[in-house]
Amino acid sequence: MNTTPEKLPSPSLLRHLISMVYDGLLVIALIFVVYAIALGIVVKASGGEQEVLNPHLGQALIVFSLVAFYSAFWMKDGQTLGMQAWRIKLVASDGGKLRWHQAIIRCAAAALSAGCLGMGYLWKLVDRNQRYWHDYLSGTELILLPKSSRDK
Repeated sequence: MNTTPEKLPSPSLLRHLISMVYDGLLVIALIFVVYAIALGIVVKASGGEQEVLNPHLGQALIVFSLVAFYSAFWMKDGQTLGMQAWRIKLVASDGGKLRWHQAIIRCAAAALSAGCLGMGYLWKLVDRNQRYWHDYLSGTELILLPKSSRDK
């Protein structure tokens, strides 16, 4: 099966947003685990005198968790668990393998797309290539995979 981006359609905005909700639930759980481990280390290292994390450390852990989660999944197979459930795959625009710098740029650019009142996401609705701002900035794009024989 050939999964080149020029042969497969782009997923709808709604499909992508639903897959993001799936991933959001996983990311929240991941952040809780990472935060709990970090808090345990801080409490142990301080002999119980410090029972809270520095807010800057907490924010850095959240950003690290998000970037690590998405980058690891995208680099492995081009799909997070939510993307797998909704048959969405992230590929490099040139048809090559996704590289680390593309995954990191996509994470930062997706935050920019959302931070501009979601305009980077809504751009897909008017773009002739049906791509987001972060697709253009990172040299990536999303494709909708065909239904497998077991899905029919």
